[in-house]
Amino acid sequence: MKIVACIKQVPDTEAEVKWDIPKGALNREGMDSVTNPFDEFALEEALLTKENYDGEIVAITMGPDKAADVLRNALALTVDSVYQLTDDAFAGSDTYATASVLAAAIKKIGDVDVVFCGKQSTDGNTGVVGAFLASILDFSQLTYVSKVRSIDEAGKKIIVERAIEGGTQVVEAKLPAVVSVIKGINEPRLPNLMGIRKASKIAIPQWTADDLGLDKGKVGAAGSSTKVVEIAVPPPRGAGEILKGELEDIATTVVDKLIDLKVIK
Repeated sequence: MKIVACIKQVPDTEAEVKWDIPKGALNREGMDSVTNPFDEFALEEALLTKENYDGEIVAITMGPDKAADVLRNALALTVDSVYQLTDDAFAGSDTYATASVLAAAIKKIGDVDVVFCGKQSTDGNTGVVGAFLASILDFSQLTYVSKVRSIDEAGKKIIVERAIEGGTQVVEAKLPAVVSVIKGINEPRLPNLMGIRKASKIAIPQWTADDLGLDKGKVGAAGSSTKVVEIAVPPPRGAGEILKGELEDIATTVVDKLIDLKVIK
């Protein structure tokens, strides 16, 4: 079984997030970066699938040179091989353009049975790349997956549990499939020191737009159908008002204010 794990490097949300307001994008310079938390669950699920079904894992990421760090972490966790999708032409890709690049890499890898990804990234928070990826590849689409019950490689089917409002949905789908997972599907493991040392010595192979056979006019900012029009920082919240006096008088004042604000009639 061939498994692909799509992982992404994102700014550390525990640190201060900086914005480039004119460009409508994150200012990543000087910001610490980590593996997208949701992708950690996806990577762990790929590792568990490899262990349970004797598979081979290929981890891919799209990003600049620094993004190789997430692939080294994946290698330290015993992923079999990795590829970094990097090209100046990829800069500014929206969700569909990003999915197009990932899909081209998966096609190049070939004979993929299952693709795991996190349900969303903590920098964009769109939650649609997995769905676009399945659509482009014409793979089964399984979203909000909370458990993989079984995978039948010979029968070309997979059974999962999906988290839905008020309960759980059990779904059977055909392979190949794109599976986007939610937090809590597993407990991501940490790499050991030997794995980290070994991964640090491995050269990370890179694929450009030309390597993937992509039209540069259809990826990156040039190929994106959506763009950020404006980013604005919310105005500082004004000081609150403390009401004093008898309880009935305070209640009347509060009601009058809510009516003035058209919260109640």
